[in-house]
Amino acid sequence: MERRKLRLNESSNTYSEERDEVERDYARLIQSPAFRRLQGKSQVFGAGSGDYYRTRLTHSIEVSQIAREVARKLPKQYPFLMKAEHPGLMMEAAVVECAALAHDLGHPPFGHRGEEVLNRLLSEQYGLQYEGNAQNFRILMFLEKRAESGNGLDLTAAVLLAINKYPFNLEEPGRLKGVYASEWGAIEELREKWGMPKEAPTLEAQLMDLCDDIAYSTHDIEDGIRAGKIQMNPTFFEDPRLIDHVVQEIVCDDGNSALHWDRIDIRAKVIKVFEQYLEQWEEVYRASAQEASRARREMKARSVSLFAMQIGIMDDPATGWKKVTFVRDGKQDIELLRTMEVLKKLAWVTLIKDFRVQRLQMRSEIMIERLWDSFIQPEYGKLIIPPDWMENYEHHKRHWSWARFVADYISGMTDAYAEKVYGELYGSQSGSIYGMD
Repeated sequence: MERRKLRLNESSNTYSEERDEVERDYARLIQSPAFRRLQGKSQVFGAGSGDYYRTRLTHSIEVSQIAREVARKLPKQYPFLMKAEHPGLMMEAAVVECAALAHDLGHPPFGHRGEEVLNRLLSEQYGLQYEGNAQNFRILMFLEKRAESGNGLDLTAAVLLAINKYPFNLEEPGRLKGVYASEWGAIEELREKWGMPKEAPTLEAQLMDLCDDIAYSTHDIEDGIRAGKIQMNPTFFEDPRLIDHVVQEIVCDDGNSALHWDRIDIRAKVIKVFEQYLEQWEEVYRASAQEASRARREMKARSVSLFAMQIGIMDDPATGWKKVTFVRDGKQDIELLRTMEVLKKLAWVTLIKDFRVQRLQMRSEIMIERLWDSFIQPEYGKLIIPPDWMENYEHHKRHWSWARFVADYISGMTDAYAEKVYGELYGSQSGSIYGMD
């Protein structure tokens, strides 16, 4: 459908005769500086903290692999996907792959803590918000540059809307996730041309989002086992403090209401998931000749397969749209969704809440705050921000507040670059006048 190939800013909107339009999107994404910088941004452990741990880049590639394989399978199970009756009810593997590769571009240095700090600084001082999903669209539609375009990568509508898992204007009251107003107008225009129901994401966006959750609940746990933060023995999994912490995370997560935790014994569910996980580990460990590294990889592979094989599509009476979710016997497999959520919370409690990780995050919070203090006064900030950024700001300053500009600059940094600039401004690192920023 031509509406899926539409590009907002490209001068001619003519389609390439040599390459499929989504292949052009794929090339633009993987060759963009924002994508390359993901290799230097934290996933769980700080980027550069070890050769084996995931970064935002490896995480994004792994999400894209899971999503691509599932997207290839679903049209065989659900023939309506091939009929192209509605642009939002289609499933192209290449589109989902691109969306997965781009879904974390908006994350700042130092992971979730960096996002929290920038949001706090913007909101307290300027009444603005910082949100990683919204920043994705700021990067894709404004900050990145192409030769034929003034702003952005000019991705197809199909890919842009597949990235848009929160189809809301972030600046509406009460919104915690969404798209900044500066980019929402164009996204809303595409959604109207497609005839998308209000607040409903495309099937491709839903699949990308679910595969992101699968990666969090499997790959991050593999990293946790590798780091010794998750110990594969009964003493660890039967620890009442661990169980209590996971239960507390579930209870306090407002985004969990769809799983109806209030209808079950949460503690019993957590214990059951832990028991099943440990049983499977013991089986895999024996089959792997008691070689821990092989067992870790096999556990991850089995978990990904378990979740991915249950992905299906069903009608959603609440929205009148369709939902991508875990499906068993034609119904939503809520038990499997809860199992995945328990594993996600296990990773969160044992990794993000680990005291050493918290120390590193406290350090990163201090660095981002000090960088903000250095740049936020324009008369000083203009002297120490790279010239190409300043040229871009001067060109667009009628539509670009200084506070948003500073947030854009800091959020684009890798962990290492943020530490480098911080060291030049506040530490013993002197820097070099010949360094390239």
